[in-house]
Amino acid sequence: MKISSVKGFHDILPDESARWNRMEAQAREVFTRYGYHEIRIPILEKTEVFSRSIGEATDIVEKEMYTFEDGDGSSVTLRPEGTAAVVRAYVEHALHQREPFWKLYYIGPMFRRERPQKGRLRQFHQIGVEAIGRDDAAVDAEVVLLLHDLISAVKVRDPRIDLNSLGCSDCRPRYVELLRRFGEQRRDQLCENCKRRLERNPLRLLDCKVESCQTATADAPVIVDHLCDACRAHFETVRGLLAREQVETHLNPRMVRGLDYYCRTAFEVSAAGLGAQSAVGGGGRYDGLVRSFGGPDTTGIGFALGVERLLLAIDEEHDTTRPPPEIFLAPLDRAAESEATHLAHTLRRDGMRVEVPSAGKSLKSQMRSADRLGAPYVLIMGADELAAKAVTVRDMAGKRNFPLAINIPTTAAELRAALVRLRAEPPLEQHP
Repeated sequence: MKISSVKGFHDILPDESARWNRMEAQAREVFTRYGYHEIRIPILEKTEVFSRSIGEATDIVEKEMYTFEDGDGSSVTLRPEGTAAVVRAYVEHALHQREPFWKLYYIGPMFRRERPQKGRLRQFHQIGVEAIGRDDAAVDAEVVLLLHDLISAVKVRDPRIDLNSLGCSDCRPRYVELLRRFGEQRRDQLCENCKRRLERNPLRLLDCKVESCQTATADAPVIVDHLCDACRAHFETVRGLLAREQVETHLNPRMVRGLDYYCRTAFEVSAAGLGAQSAVGGGGRYDGLVRSFGGPDTTGIGFALGVERLLLAIDEEHDTTRPPPEIFLAPLDRAAESEATHLAHTLRRDGMRVEVPSAGKSLKSQMRSADRLGAPYVLIMGADELAAKAVTVRDMAGKRNFPLAINIPTTAAELRAALVRLRAEPPLEQHP
């Protein structure tokens, strides 16, 4: 009986993984330009890492986490997001004692038990960054600039960056109470989830996707109108710095994000062609999170992007598959197979992409394989070539054969140079 994968957990097949590798490589390159360093966090954490940070009243903690009892009776959870785990590692290893400011990034799988849909799976993957140890508006702007450069590098289709401020511990509680009173006046128009949110997390009223709730809260007060002087000045500085760099952002006063630890600057990025739920990621500032884990009273800001969502948002014309081999070696018998294996190993160690099929295949079959893989040159190796210490080079684009004397082993540089010279020489039709 065939066994299928678990619902919401998908295989990433070889052709797909080439796209993933390309995107991850582009992300690492952008992160390096900004001075970020990789941190690799565990997939499994103590449940309190997330219940304490994300918030007991969030949908993630209430409904979506994969939580179970470990063998010692402790409660553990497959990580649903990366920030809390990075902060736990930052505090546990006392990174603040080594450097006052850290710029970290992570890439890996996350787990949430939600309804699977296009680009949203129960095992999904995130690319994220965390800048811990600075509270100024300039670092907020730099993180958004990093986000902008990253989505530009991977060619996200028609991206949009929404920006908001969620206030601080001084102005936010007053606004939350104002929003709660507003919601109470419209309780009979709210869905059951929002009725519960009125007491536990009124900010989420603005984030509800139910049409009746959106109508009921259309004229709700927004936090940008109730910021304290310090938060207002911080937000204006962030927006000014982004405007100077000509990075277009959109003020979205209803954007509250889904995690309790956010404060002040918050942002989301969305893309065209993804339907009603067009977001591919987002982030914000979390000034009290490090302290809540027992660390110093330091600040942080970061973001995470969903890899599956990003791949859906990339224009096909800018997408790539796995690179073809530079050379396809075609051995015609077992003796030639030994020499082809040796030559391939030498060239691969020298940085060249080389493919070698089985010598049991006919030359016609091998040529079809080379054409399917997109190899520009086939090096044919048979008894005649071995005797002459040569190979026959097949130019796949020009459909011409050339003789090439070759010493085995040879270097990739020598072979590439020889192939360039051959283009100016007359062909030799030795093999079909």
